[in-house]
Amino acid sequence: MKADLHVHSRFSTRPSQWILQKIGCPESFTDPAEVHRIAKAHGMDLVTVTDHNTIRGALEIAHLPDVFISEEITTYFPEDGCKVHVLAYDISEDQHQDIQKVRENIYELVSYLNEQKILHAVAHPLYGINDKLTVEHFEKMLLLFDIFELNGARSGFQNQVLRAVLERLDQDHLVHLAETHKIVPKSTDPGQKAVIAGSDDHSSLNIARSWTQVPQARDVRSFLTGVGDGTAQTGGIPATPLTMAHNLYAIAYQYYRQRFRLDRHIHKDVLFRFLEKVLDANQGETSASWSSRVYDLARAARRRWRNSTPEEDLSPLKAFWKTSRHLVTKDARFAAVVHTSRNPSSTEAEKIWHQFVGQAADSLLVHLVDRAGRHLRGANLFDTFGSLGSAGALYSLLAPYFVAYAHFTKDKVLAGELSWRHHLPMEAESSDGKISIAHFSDTLRDVNGVAQTLLQQLHTARRLGHRLMLFTAEETDRGVPEGVLNFRPVGRYQLPEYPELSLNIPPFLQILATCHEQGFTQIHSATPGPMGLAALAAARILSLPIAATYHTAFPQYVKHLTGDETLEAATWRYMIWYYRQMDRIYVPSVATARELICHGLPREKIRTYPRGVDTERFHPRNASERFRLEHGLDGKTAVLYVGRVSKEKELDLLCRAYRRLLDTHPDMALVVVGDGPYREQMEGSLRGTPAVFTGYLSGENLTEAYASCDFFVFPSTTDTFGNVVLEAQASGLPVVVSDQGGPQENLEKGRTGLIFRGGDEDSLLQALAWMATHPIERRRMSREARALMEKRSFKEAFLATWHLYGESFDADEDDKTLREAV
Repeated sequence: MKADLHVHSRFSTRPSQWILQKIGCPESFTDPAEVHRIAKAHGMDLVTVTDHNTIRGALEIAHLPDVFISEEITTYFPEDGCKVHVLAYDISEDQHQDIQKVRENIYELVSYLNEQKILHAVAHPLYGINDKLTVEHFEKMLLLFDIFELNGARSGFQNQVLRAVLERLDQDHLVHLAETHKIVPKSTDPGQKAVIAGSDDHSSLNIARSWTQVPQARDVRSFLTGVGDGTAQTGGIPATPLTMAHNLYAIAYQYYRQRFRLDRHIHKDVLFRFLEKVLDANQGETSASWSSRVYDLARAARRRWRNSTPEEDLSPLKAFWKTSRHLVTKDARFAAVVHTSRNPSSTEAEKIWHQFVGQAADSLLVHLVDRAGRHLRGANLFDTFGSLGSAGALYSLLAPYFVAYAHFTKDKVLAGELSWRHHLPMEAESSDGKISIAHFSDTLRDVNGVAQTLLQQLHTARRLGHRLMLFTAEETDRGVPEGVLNFRPVGRYQLPEYPELSLNIPPFLQILATCHEQGFTQIHSATPGPMGLAALAAARILSLPIAATYHTAFPQYVKHLTGDETLEAATWRYMIWYYRQMDRIYVPSVATARELICHGLPREKIRTYPRGVDTERFHPRNASERFRLEHGLDGKTAVLYVGRVSKEKELDLLCRAYRRLLDTHPDMALVVVGDGPYREQMEGSLRGTPAVFTGYLSGENLTEAYASCDFFVFPSTTDTFGNVVLEAQASGLPVVVSDQGGPQENLEKGRTGLIFRGGDEDSLLQALAWMATHPIERRRMSREARALMEKRSFKEAFLATWHLYGESFDADEDDKTLREAV
């Protein structure tokens, strides 16, 4: 005989009641008779209802065949208030009354249940109901109970750990626990420990998803005897965060449908028919006798919205309504649900709903970003705040998934600790103590130092056997290397002041699901942009530590690009807010650390980290006469610039200094490798000079360009590091950099290069002239630059960085290098 031993009816008081109150529904609203019907339809021989601290639901169906009365009892460890749920089966009304008198104390409750010979089990024993559950509490349960529930609403890993612990339990361990906790055990025979399974269903969607079966049982009594003597068998489908979230949505939908009596005309509206199929699939066909009041209002409102409101001015609620109906009518996956006669199974429904909510939320997010952007560009301050404030609608839409992932993460932590203490060789979701990092970036295809460094880190990590995955949001998957997870963006926001740059909006729910499934130990952000915000949200929901690397001086870039100090200040406020959320902040230079500390970031969060260069790829042996002849450099001294050709790199300063240099050194050639928005203007400024523009170079062409020139110049004052400065020195080039930003820390002044005053044209001119007139000293610098870079190989730098990643995020000790320098 088969039974689902953990099902709730409409009288259920949810253990996580506060969650449902947040979405407007304090209770489950499944009718007990409906529970009975659904259980029988799913092949259950016996039916019971385990409502919280009440048997009213069970009594409503007690007259039906194969029904027995049960309840789920809320009890507490009196020493600290840790809440526990206990399932009691086949009880009378009098026993229920007695249970209510003793249930506040778990020891008194267990004593009463044993005295009355009431079969009982501890429900979801590894789920911390009020966040007080510890391994010590579970050990006490091992002494108090003989039957433990494999809960159908909790994660498969949690149930796997529970079963493994019970199977490995021996008499010596039970005796040891009894002595430790000063509890007289119910039995010291580990063979007495048994398991049951129940769905813990609150929405009628998952009845019989998990069940308990006693093969030889013929009635209730023989079934319960089989459960008690350990001959019962369990089965079912493990739950996921999608399961829990789907239940929360379903409870809310069922509640509001009843409250507003939406049923009468539901069958006339495609969106309502979809909701009925996916969120209340067990209710059958909708009746034409239900009230149409809300439906009629909604239909009339939609007509008014369509007739009077331009598309771009739709409010978030209206936009969500429009998007949802569009998805159900136009997307084949969702339309098929409406037009087929078969209701989806519970697992199918939760996957369909996850896809539907994800797409609807993505569309709403794109709408909000676009709306806020238009108001911001139009200086409509109050409308902008209104658009940003309406993001609360998006949060409300996704809140059940946030709650579900947070709960499953919490379950995993306790179960993981238990498996570690008991040395369990778990096959799934267990941590082997190794670092596992999801690294988020907005840019992996861009030609910049950040993207190149991340890809180098990925390649090195995979070669060394470290688990590092890069998350990004690109328009196409073409050419994405192994180890990169690309999430196709759901929209794009074009920066009005910088049209060649845009922000891709990532699909957050998909990212959250991937982070949970992959089991990362920490999250790392390489950007404060959309992917960085997704990283922060995922880390908070999944209770993972999060670190960020400060790669790019965005506030300074904003000022260079717009000339607006107000926008620069606003960008600083955002940057400080974002990086304050981090558990650790990695900076590539002491200069960058100083700047962040001056703007308000706490020093104890900041760590400097080493950066390296590929010394095999960038090497003086790559020098090529062909390159010099092809670009007209024969007989000239060639000064090289490599990087983005944009104004924030101070290239206008370089142009002015170079033109003046030609007055005294006409044999000087400037080689510009790269591309960007300033290239056309820069070429025009240097027309008629021996300046060479190669455009973007990569691979062997790039390494050849480095090694074939005589020295390197990098006038930027906004770079936090400057990879190109390392690449130039590894190629045997002395370097000229400014005294502002991180690049100055990547050379030895006077030995491998020169430092000029940032933004000072005369100072830059003097440095360039010195390099031009001192060929012997320049060649000495070349040798010393190469020797310095040989000590900074990328592999060694990566290993040191990976060691930093492995340090405790709770460590209070400052970065010693930073403390001495700041």
